[in-house]
Amino acid sequence: MGKAMPLRKLGRLGPTTSALGLGCMAMAGVYGPVDRGEALAALHEAVEAGIDLFDTGDFYGMGDNEMLLGEALRSIGRGRVQLSLKFGAQRDPAGAWLGFDASPAAVKTALAYSLKRLGTDYVDIYRPARLDPRVPIEDTVGAIADLVRAGWVRHIGLSEVGSQTLRRASSVHAICDLQIEYSLLSRDIEASILPTCRELGIGVTAYGVLSRGLIGGGWRGAAAGSGDWRVAAPRFAGDNLQHNLRLLQPLQAIAAQRGASVAQLALAWVLHRGDDIVPLLGASRRATLRDGLRALRVALDDSELSALDAAFAPGAAAGARYPQPQLAHLDSARG
Repeated sequence: MGKAMPLRKLGRLGPTTSALGLGCMAMAGVYGPVDRGEALAALHEAVEAGIDLFDTGDFYGMGDNEMLLGEALRSIGRGRVQLSLKFGAQRDPAGAWLGFDASPAAVKTALAYSLKRLGTDYVDIYRPARLDPRVPIEDTVGAIADLVRAGWVRHIGLSEVGSQTLRRASSVHAICDLQIEYSLLSRDIEASILPTCRELGIGVTAYGVLSRGLIGGGWRGAAAGSGDWRVAAPRFAGDNLQHNLRLLQPLQAIAAQRGASVAQLALAWVLHRGDDIVPLLGASRRATLRDGLRALRVALDDSELSALDAAFAPGAAAGARYPQPQLAHLDSARG
């Protein structure tokens, strides 16, 4: 990189992390087959480049991603990495989704198994993957707070919840960050959720910053049964896909003028939205990682930011960001 990795603080009372985090979901095969050796090499290279925030979920590959990270940490060193971990998503042996469980007993049981798979005795940030409609958020956060007091968790985070839930959760324990989708094509949080986070002193870890490859050019199409879940995603379907690809033309033009990749420019835009936002770079290969890291060198000027804001106004994208059954679980969709 040539320069030290810049740092950002996740929330008023949260940890200081690298300005870019590494999202590890792609290493679990959700976009198709993964080269395990290449994924391990990418994890090592990320740390050497200064990334110290790794984001995963116990349901990524049904525990396989945690075991991959555990293997990497044995040589990297646990103290060099901050682990952000989601829990609560339920699956059957065939991989079908069964819903979410964020009851106090499930909170603690899930962590016990995760610590074993990760080969560690604590995680830095622990968060429910979604709001469990059967369990008051106060009960879920209270159970994680027990784990904080016991030393097994350092900080509490949330994922894809709305403003009201953020306020209720914060009344129980400090919330360091909200993990939520945020990109040029997904700007809904700007209306209410992001202002609420800033009022409460809660940081944001932004995932989907390249809209799962739609922005960065990583989508080449996939057949049903390929293991790539995007075949069922509304934004990648038919006319929606064509509309969204046309939206990218101003971004492509600015990227060409700057001599940067489209992915770098899109990442740079998220980085410019505030020092309280840490984008998660999703990468399972070193080439993708290296390209994304170069976004740290892209300083967008006011005219470029204005042009991108106008070209990607909130609501400009066609199609929901999740299929309807998954969208129904998003408390954040209610603002």
